[in-house]
Amino acid sequence: MDNPATGEQLRREVAEQIVAALNLEVGADEIDADEPLYGDAGLGLDSIDILEVALVLSKRYGFTLRADNEDNVKIFASLASLSDYVAEHRTK
Repeated sequence: MDNPATGEQLRREVAEQIVAALNLEVGADEIDADEPLYGDAGLGLDSIDILEVALVLSKRYGFTLRADNEDNVKIFASLASLSDYVAEHRTK
């Protein structure tokens, strides 16, 4: 059922969702999978951006990313970690 490209395809989908949700000036291909999403480094998202992304991904993939989840720092650490979380918890 899963092929090796699935993880890469999902990572690109998640990147596209981030770009669309936040109207970013960068393309999905420009988001480095291992760069930080949050804070001054990497993509530089703030807490409001993270909430927007969580809402979009929750709707798109059928699961809830809760604001009070103690793992959020790890989940949103990078595109790779966020994509891995989506792959594990998605229902659609």
